[in-house]
Amino acid sequence: MRVAVLYGGISGEREVSLSSGKSVIQALEGKGHEVVAIDFHPERAEEIFNLDVEVAVIALHGKYGEDGRVQALLELADIPYTGSGVLASALAMDKARSKLHFEKAGIRIARDVLIERGDDIADKVRQWGGEFPCVVKPAQEGSSNGLTIAMDDAMLRSGIELAFQADDAVLIEQFIKGREVTVPVLGQKGAEKALPVIEIIPKNEFYDYESKYAVGGSEHICPADFDEVTTQKLQEWAVLAHQVLGCSGYSRSDFLVPEIGHPVILETNTLPGMTATSLFPDGARAIGIDYPELVESFINLAITRHQATSNNIK
Repeated sequence: MRVAVLYGGISGEREVSLSSGKSVIQALEGKGHEVVAIDFHPERAEEIFNLDVEVAVIALHGKYGEDGRVQALLELADIPYTGSGVLASALAMDKARSKLHFEKAGIRIARDVLIERGDDIADKVRQWGGEFPCVVKPAQEGSSNGLTIAMDDAMLRSGIELAFQADDAVLIEQFIKGREVTVPVLGQKGAEKALPVIEIIPKNEFYDYESKYAVGGSEHICPADFDEVTTQKLQEWAVLAHQVLGCSGYSRSDFLVPEIGHPVILETNTLPGMTATSLFPDGARAIGIDYPELVESFINLAITRHQATSNNIK
């Protein structure tokens, strides 16, 4: 097929997206596809409407890539594309509002306070109530960009300033000590399956940007060593999170597993990283799906969804 790969972009995750895109391009060309590579920039949005392709693979991360905007352009251009649709992409990108859906579905979440630009920050800090340590992060950024683990009030306030440099909304979130895990989900609507649970053991104290993307920055244990009940709960909740947000094709949900009590969901990624060190390909390999085959499955899911949508409209 003739396949467009959208990668790069202008978010804080550009370097990761470039790496994801290059890996995807190599896999597609190895499978015999003709690839049209697009280093996407919103100022060149007309490139989308000029594409002559059968399907688009979105290897973008963060704003202007994972938040529904590129998806909307591809919808208007009537081009099948990988990953979730406009609404699910935008909702999953908004950590505060996606958590409302998780909680309603019965998935355990961490306590938080949302601060939006223009709010009374002092009042929001008072609402938080002085619980430390706590996590301060942009509400719509990924890859741990702008994240602070605040140990006191001064760090909390400086963390809020840092997070506002990346976004117009900031979350103060309960710090939960536990094992970091992630669960990929793959499949057509109504038939989604969770891949093996992956435990992430960062070399740094926290699972920060370097731990996520530097070679050797973290160790991935797949499948993770949990009891059957915990494993089943994580997989069930990953599929449920995917479904309640309305995701399509594939996603990856991140959790913390404390020593006592149920896991806590952190977020769902609608376009998880596809670099050489990324987690989703690790989960797929654990059940015998190699990288090129995984990318092909994304394409097939995209085309199937597009055909179903077109038939419904007709």
